[in-house]
Amino acid sequence: MEALSSSFLATPFPHSSSLNCVSSSFRISAKRSDHQPNSSFTLIFNPINKLITNHTAQTLDHQILKNKPPPVAQKIKKKQSSLLVNIFKTLDDLICSFLDLPLRPSIDPNHVLSGNFAPVDELPPTACEVVEGSLPSCLDGAYIRNGPNPHFIPPGPYHLFDGDGMLHMIRISLGQASFCSRYVKTYKYMVEQEIGYPIFPSAFSSFNGFGASMARSFLTIGKILTGQFDPITHGFGVANTSLAFFAGHLFALCESDIPYAIKLTPDGDIVTIGRHDFQRSSSEPFFSMTAHPKIDRETGEAFAFRCHPLRPFLTFFIFNSDGRKHKDVPIYSAEGSTLSHDFAVTKNYAIFPDVQIVMNLLWILKGRSPVGVDSAKVPRLGVMPRYAEDERELRWIDVPGFNMLHCFNAWEEDGAGGDTIVIVASNAVKVEHVLERIELAELTIEKLTINVKNKTLQMRHRLSPRVLDFGVINPAYAAKKSRYIYAAEGGSGIKRAGLAKVDLSLSTANSDDCVVASRLYGPGCFGGEPFFIAREPDNPAAEEDDGYLVTYIHNEITEESKFLVMDAKSPSLEIVASVKLPQRVPYGFHGLFVREDDLNKLL
Repeated sequence: MEALSSSFLATPFPHSSSLNCVSSSFRISAKRSDHQPNSSFTLIFNPINKLITNHTAQTLDHQILKNKPPPVAQKIKKKQSSLLVNIFKTLDDLICSFLDLPLRPSIDPNHVLSGNFAPVDELPPTACEVVEGSLPSCLDGAYIRNGPNPHFIPPGPYHLFDGDGMLHMIRISLGQASFCSRYVKTYKYMVEQEIGYPIFPSAFSSFNGFGASMARSFLTIGKILTGQFDPITHGFGVANTSLAFFAGHLFALCESDIPYAIKLTPDGDIVTIGRHDFQRSSSEPFFSMTAHPKIDRETGEAFAFRCHPLRPFLTFFIFNSDGRKHKDVPIYSAEGSTLSHDFAVTKNYAIFPDVQIVMNLLWILKGRSPVGVDSAKVPRLGVMPRYAEDERELRWIDVPGFNMLHCFNAWEEDGAGGDTIVIVASNAVKVEHVLERIELAELTIEKLTINVKNKTLQMRHRLSPRVLDFGVINPAYAAKKSRYIYAAEGGSGIKRAGLAKVDLSLSTANSDDCVVASRLYGPGCFGGEPFFIAREPDNPAAEEDDGYLVTYIHNEITEESKFLVMDAKSPSLEIVASVKLPQRVPYGFHGLFVREDDLNKLL
């Protein structure tokens, strides 16, 4: 899907975590390995933890805690030894050729990167042709969509979530459009560009059999010790999942790192400013955060969390409207490392999903990914006041079978006290397929009602039998009671066959299907997540669905990509405008529209 996004699970690797070091680069082919585990967890991870502890003591004050880290786009000054690079690459190739197990479809690049999932080159700003209709004036600004686009074709195991972040942007002004595609120039991207091949580890694909897992773990330690890359200081995220606009900055995000600030040039290009450490109010290490922060449009605050493979497994934090990060609120009552991709925030509460997708470092000793599914775990929701300074008021509520991937909206009812919380989100009914075969996960939209005072789940029901995810709302209704959800429909994973409009006012315990409008793109045509743009964004009296839905679609028959604009009020989501794009746009994750007025305010 994003699949879980984005890079859903572009896994969060925390401070002092051995997982920062225990995998290795992309590999070459895949052969069978008959090796069985014969070494202990302590033997493998103690040297890694020692390495990280010593290295952190030397580097923490040097760069991690600086308010303004140096731009990532600058040239990496330390040149790699060509001899050392060749030695490590040879070892990587040997691991791929002799230790990797046969590649499953989910980590076989020949399968994962086929068709419109294949990467594309960067494209500078290029004029586009409006081939149908005309572009409404409220679209003046930029629509940007993030997604995985590997800089190097991986020679070995590769998962969809591993790809380098690439931003595909259409810039619109006075009915004219230009398009460009640019990589987010992350630390990972810059290092691999200089070295000439992929060297960074992946929690999703690096651990392919015991022999390959152990070899890559120790090889990664060697690369860090010799200075080939430094994930402790600079992170190793791919920034391939989503975008967010708050505190005057535009960010590209993924769960395995902190955000990267980007900027748009007057001629419609994209520039990476750098890894953004924010103006933190404490000296706490800040290594990662969710790719789905929640923005309060009234206060300008941003709410976020991060997951850890070590205790505390979950941490909540807030950013002021000026971008200053508050002190962490660790949640020690989280019983294990859960790979939560999204969460909910209302006027008074933050709601955290504790799902069955987990991280377990011990699985590495079995030659498998540390990210997987714990089928014995009972999913639950944690409800806590959003301004809580600790977790004393947090309450967990069991919700069996609810594995939330994306939260589309949440709000409070029953007066100012907010006794009732309503959540509308997607659920992976068959969560065991999310990481391997997302098309079998049965992603559906559900509405849940929680009684805060009684700490109980009052009601839960599905809004449609259709396969729906990647839902969005009119952004003006975030954390407020909303009526409509616009979601990607059908298809598989992040490749979707159409859009559906869901009317929440029709939802009852006995309702069968709340979809009131839909559009299929046609034979061979697929898209992804839409975005809603209000026709009159500054008119408080405007109807909630008075606006347009935009998205990229790709025709796999003609191999052409287009930018579509659809009328959100139309029963058929009628196409208002279509723009032919100068380059193919691979299927991706999440997008964002930024108005022209806001673009002029970017810092």
